Amino acid sequence: MPYLSKIALNPRRRAAVSLLANPHRLHAAVLGGLAIQPVTERVLWRLENSTPHRAEILVLTENRPSWQHLVEQAGWPDADGAEPLIADYTPLLQRLTRGREFAFRLTANPVQTVQRPDKPSEQQTQRLKALADTHEKQRGFRVAHRTAAQQLAWLLARAERHGFTIPAARTGPTIDLEPSAPDGPPAEPAPAVSLIARETLRFAKSSNGPRITLSSATFQGRLRVTDPEALRAALLGGIGPSKGYGQGLLTLAPLPPEAPHA
Repeated sequence: MPYLSKIALNPRRRAAVSLLANPHRLHAAVLGGLAIQPVTERVLWRLENSTPHRAEILVLTENRPSWQHLVEQAGWPDADGAEPLIADYTPLLQRLTRGREFAFRLTANPVQTVQRPDKPSEQQTQRLKALADTHEKQRGFRVAHRTAAQQLAWLLARAERHGFTIPAARTGPTIDLEPSAPDGPPAEPAPAVSLIARETLRFAKSSNGPRITLSSATFQGRLRVTDPEALRAALLGGIGPSKGYGQGLLTLAPLPPEAPHA
C-alpha cells in the first residue's frame, strides 16, 4: 500500500541546512524513515518548498514510514503543526479514469541522450578517453535540456507514454513554436502547463567525491487521463532520471473550481 508523506523541516537548524544543501544526504535521510533495511523499494521524494522559515518534503513510499528521526534532527519536535502528514495513496490511484482531469505538479530532470556532448564535463571526457582506448561500443551520454522551451517540449513529448495529455489552456496567450507568416494559420493554444521553478543543482556524494550537476525543472498545470494504468505506473515509479536526487515525483490534486462567468 503506497503512502504519501509531507514532512516539515526547520531551515534554521544546522541539520536541516545540511540536508537541504545536498540531495544525496537528504535522500539518505528519507530512506532512514523505512523500517525494512536495506531499502529495496522505489522511494520518490521532492522538496516542495523552501523558505528561510520553513521547508517541506513530499515522499512517496510503498510501506508506511516513520519520520520521527527527521523531526527530531531537523524539524520542530513537539511543536504545534509540525507533525508529518502520512496519507494512504490508494484512493487517489483508484480515482484515475480515462478523460478525468487533475491539477498536477512535477519536479524532474529533463535530459536527452547524445552520442557525444558538445561541451563534455571532466567525467564525460574521461569516459570518452577510456572508450577510445578500449574500443568498446559507446553508450549515449545524458545531456540536460537547459532552456525553458526545451524542458517544456521534453514533458509534452513524454506525456502520452505516461498515460496523460496536457490540454490547451482555457484562457491565456497562445504559443507559437514556429512563427508563421502574417497571413498564415493562427498559433496553437498554449498547453495548460507552466514552469514555476528552474535550477541547477551542484553537490557531491562525499567530501572528496566528484561533483554532480543536474538541471531541475518544476512543472505545474492541468492534465487529462488517457491511460489510467500507465498514469498509475508514472505516479508510483516517477518520470525521468535522477529520482534519488529528488526528481521525478508527479503529484495530482483536484482542479480548483472555475470562476463563474460574468
